[in-house]
Amino acid sequence: MPRSMAPPTTTRTLAQLHFEDLDPRRFEDLVRQLAYDFRDWARIEATGRAGSDDGFDARAVEKVLAATANPEDDGGYEEGETAPSPGRLWLIQCKREKSLPPGKVAGYLEGLREAVEAEGVYGIVFAAACDFSKHARDKFFEMARNLGLQEAYMWGKGELEDMLFQPKNDGLLFAYFGFSLSTRRRTLKTDLRAKLAAKRKAARHLEVNRDVLVRYAGADKYPEQHPDESLLPMDRKQWRLWTYEGLAWDGLRFSIGRHFAWMGPDGSWDWAREMNDARPHFGDEHWERSETERRRKDRHQMMEFWMSLPEEERGWLEVSAVIPFQNVVEIDEHGDDIAEAPHVYVLDWDASDGPFAGWYPRLTLGGTLHGRYVDFDPEKEVDKFPAYDPDWKPAPCPADPDNDEAVED
Repeated sequence: MPRSMAPPTTTRTLAQLHFEDLDPRRFEDLVRQLAYDFRDWARIEATGRAGSDDGFDARAVEKVLAATANPEDDGGYEEGETAPSPGRLWLIQCKREKSLPPGKVAGYLEGLREAVEAEGVYGIVFAAACDFSKHARDKFFEMARNLGLQEAYMWGKGELEDMLFQPKNDGLLFAYFGFSLSTRRRTLKTDLRAKLAAKRKAARHLEVNRDVLVRYAGADKYPEQHPDESLLPMDRKQWRLWTYEGLAWDGLRFSIGRHFAWMGPDGSWDWAREMNDARPHFGDEHWERSETERRRKDRHQMMEFWMSLPEEERGWLEVSAVIPFQNVVEIDEHGDDIAEAPHVYVLDWDASDGPFAGWYPRLTLGGTLHGRYVDFDPEKEVDKFPAYDPDWKPAPCPADPDNDEAVED
């Protein structure tokens, strides 16, 4: 309804990965394991785990094939045979910090100078749990050149996330952060199949403008409502008959409201809350017979007031609502002895909104047959229609003088 329309659904994405929450040694393990595919290594050593690492959180030796052997060299190799090489030494440095400004980056690299020169380090991978600014990156590469390194790479938070989101690293993503994109993809595939299955069943078994019984799959009191009168109506009876309007892009659309409405020349408007022509014929329902007379009286009272309004100000407020495809468990086209209409079983049932996730109100003016849709401002809703009066009685019809007949003695 207009005053309780559901808010827009927020798009759901993956949350950021909090590398800073990892234990320092676990962060080193993660970076080292991500580095396995970075080069063709002869070996990778977890030097940082022992404590005294001389600046090497991990040390790696890259396989390098030397130039083709010269037969004149006394190396024992045949002509054209590739000679082995001692490999290139790489230094992998890890910093689990929330921020690394340029000066701090420069300080860390300057602290590696002795190890780089003593070990003959070829390249460096500098990984951190934070993002690097452009100035920090510029300072890093400047210092790397100053140290005589041939290759230098910075793996900040963004680069680490990019690597973890690749399918080949899905196992690491699960091991360190507890979720898997492969599992999520399979779930998306399963969900899509379920949505399409529900859509096909609805297309086969549901007829537009026919009543459908929507039931919560977990409602164990059917066909009797819950005895606890303190519950909201939607919780006391977790099933309802609604008129099916057809398939929509977001699910199965139902007519849940059709009320007398009024709109004044200034755009103010109101609707008759006490009646609802979208409700099916309650006298035919097993559980609503006691309410039939009350609903008829409500409608007559509201209609009398509605007919007293200027014709150009009379209208209808119609409300459609959508059950998302993913909320549909099964469709029983045969119904039962209580409600012969098809039954749609749903997974979720809210105490206020029932099975629905989207509301679509529309207001028409100008009569029941040739009405036109008009825009209405929720902020201009006023109280025009009267409240329900249990003592209300229809006004007597005025006498027609043309039909009066004289009664002679």
